[in-house]
Amino acid sequence: MTPKRILLIVSGGIAAYKALELVRLLRREDISVRAVMTESARSFVTPLSLGVLTGDQVYGNMFDLKEESEIGHIQLSREADLIVICPATANILAKMAAGIADDLATTLLLATDTPVLAVPAMNVRMWHHPATQRNLAQLRADGITIMEPDSGGMACGEWGKGRLPEPEVVAAEIRAMLGQATKLPVPGSASDAGTGPLTGRHVLVTAGPTHEPIDPVRYIANRSSGKQGFAIARAAADAGARVTLVSGPVTLPTPRGVTRIDVETAREMQAAVESALPADVAFMVAAVADWRTGDAAPQKIKKSGDAPAQLTLVENPDILAGLGRHPRRPALLIGFAAETQKVEAHAQAKLARKGADWIVANDVSGDVMGGDANAVHIVTAQGIETWDRLPKDAVASRLIGKVIDALAAY
Repeated sequence: MTPKRILLIVSGGIAAYKALELVRLLRREDISVRAVMTESARSFVTPLSLGVLTGDQVYGNMFDLKEESEIGHIQLSREADLIVICPATANILAKMAAGIADDLATTLLLATDTPVLAVPAMNVRMWHHPATQRNLAQLRADGITIMEPDSGGMACGEWGKGRLPEPEVVAAEIRAMLGQATKLPVPGSASDAGTGPLTGRHVLVTAGPTHEPIDPVRYIANRSSGKQGFAIARAAADAGARVTLVSGPVTLPTPRGVTRIDVETAREMQAAVESALPADVAFMVAAVADWRTGDAAPQKIKKSGDAPAQLTLVENPDILAGLGRHPRRPALLIGFAAETQKVEAHAQAKLARKGADWIVANDVSGDVMGGDANAVHIVTAQGIETWDRLPKDAVASRLIGKVIDALAAY
């Protein structure tokens, strides 16, 4: 197989020194690395140090005639399977979101159709600033994969979210993305429909919670954020699939190239899922409420001095089990199991009971629901495969890789 190559853009933050360790880890796995440094990055690490580790020239000046004659700045990105910005400062993220191209790094990012992974690192207040969060939302909508930063102590003495993830974690995300790296479609071109290992396939994904009304202002719900389902939809689209995402009430931006259907209740989700068939693959990621009220009140239920109001609950439809028995059952049906105890045992029982091909099980007793990382067990009739805790985008990429392999075997 052709060795994979990444283009590493190092921007100017104190975490830039971790890029050196990242290069070492990637080179150890025979992943070729070519590096670009911003001017401010040179204040933290030297081009010599980075060049020794990459075994290649380090680029930085778009108007250097020698550099441009040896390899054009556009060619730098076109030859890469993946572009990684590590660390990605608030400054370079803002430029990317605004489409600014005022140096070699930002020009490459604006002129590329190669998948891009940004690994932010910055002060906690900068991370939480509304401007940064707006920029991140725009970049995700543009198809950029964003790794969530870690929380912890910072060089400035403050504590909070904004630390660069450890190089081993970043390397794992890179490996996962390289497994199904595909060029982003250029609008108006022949590739606009998307190409990749899942081209021609229809992937159906459910995500988020459902809200079951009690009265006009109250409802039954759960803590699902929708992040894992949206990450899977994004990874499937990046692999060339036609993706239908049926989402409960969440505030996440729609991934690029994905058709989104918004629903509120379990019954609405069931109807949307069945109307989206046929599908080659179905990821039932949504945390569907098991029960709804038997008769939702038409007006707000008021407290009285008497006994508390009684709710009569009835079971909601089982969407996953229904697909398992459906005449247009997807070729690959994947359910999810959020458990707080006996995770593997409950997932194995669910696999048989629901008629699914795989169950992706996780322990949600910590910060998983609403968090940015996941540790999962892939339960199949052949056994259980356990993955260590990874960013949810990395989990999604690995799952799509397994789907590609599974479909190839049909």
